[in-house]
Amino acid sequence: MKDLKHLYFFEKLLDDANNELVRAAKDEGRVCVGSVCSLVPEVLLELPGTFTVRLRAPRTGSMEMGTYYLTSFLCEYSRALLERAIEGGYQFLDCLIAPDACAMINRAVENMELLETMTSEKFFYQHMEVPMKADDNGLSIYVSECKRKILAPLHEVYGIDISEEALRKAVENHNKVCELISKIGEFRKEENPRITGYEYHMITLASYVCPKDMLVDKLEETLEELKTREPDAKKNWRAKVVMVGSEIDDVDMIRLVEESGALVVADRFCFGAMPGREVIELNDTEDVVTQVCRHYMYASQCARYMNSEKINGRRAYVDQIAKEYHADGIIYEQMKFCDYWAYERMVGSHVLREEYGYPVLSVDRPYAIGSSGQLRTRVQAFVESIEIKKIHKKQGGAK
Repeated sequence: MKDLKHLYFFEKLLDDANNELVRAAKDEGRVCVGSVCSLVPEVLLELPGTFTVRLRAPRTGSMEMGTYYLTSFLCEYSRALLERAIEGGYQFLDCLIAPDACAMINRAVENMELLETMTSEKFFYQHMEVPMKADDNGLSIYVSECKRKILAPLHEVYGIDISEEALRKAVENHNKVCELISKIGEFRKEENPRITGYEYHMITLASYVCPKDMLVDKLEETLEELKTREPDAKKNWRAKVVMVGSEIDDVDMIRLVEESGALVVADRFCFGAMPGREVIELNDTEDVVTQVCRHYMYASQCARYMNSEKINGRRAYVDQIAKEYHADGIIYEQMKFCDYWAYERMVGSHVLREEYGYPVLSVDRPYAIGSSGQLRTRVQAFVESIEIKKIHKKQGGAK
């Protein structure tokens, strides 16, 4: 297919946490709010005069200092973030919001604070409590924490407007980007999609690590470009898959899978679009914070939610998007030493295989994939197994 006009632009944005658009927003005097988890409601960090960046550590190499403080038994994402903070890679941040969701990320952020890695005069950290059950009591806690740990300090320290009007404007701007990304994603449902999983991942990932308003024109142009883009007549993929699991911000992960013959047509992982890029519907009877928190709590597919409705719902959701995007199989991935997703991957991959009937590849992986010959071989073998099953099914139907 013809290269997307702005793909190189998106790729360059992902080369560095302190990217071109982050620097431009900082030059405008805007407050940069860092976060480390999807359980921190992203839209509440995007008020007038602020923008948010979900932390990642592109081009990660050695993690010796991060490992020294966190040990080698913690996930590499948390170690990579601490390593980058010690190197001074997050000095562009004005504050950092972390949820009490994952003990490993908590330890990483606590060490950033103890080691005084941020030097901005007004810099502050906040640690939120977030519910483990999606119910009315959990929502009440969630709303209270967002008001006390996000909105109040932003207003008190930086004078940010946290009025209902400002919050509604933030939701409106957030929804504009989500609508564009969702419309771009619709092309992945085609029999021969005109956008690859790698391209879509670039676009979605950029929306997590840049000021969203600065991406709108590029997203609009990309959407228009895709409307007339012709897919290759000869398919360069052999199977369609849904990628499910924990945090993925390494651009090489999706590229490796697609180079191995599996087109990623849907992404149910942290930093993905499902969930994460849905429009937030507001009514006129409740305050905005309550509505935003309800949306994030019930839309979330995080393995931290432990009530049975959420647990069963996560597998049903994967089944739903696999059907909607016409996937042939599922790749269930988990970063090594991730406690929540280790259990979720083990049970989820079994249920999706045995009860829902999908071919499932279950893998644990490092934070930075690199060339990873072993993973490439496993994906190639998985693609071949899907093809063999299709042949047997066809032969069985012909008898």
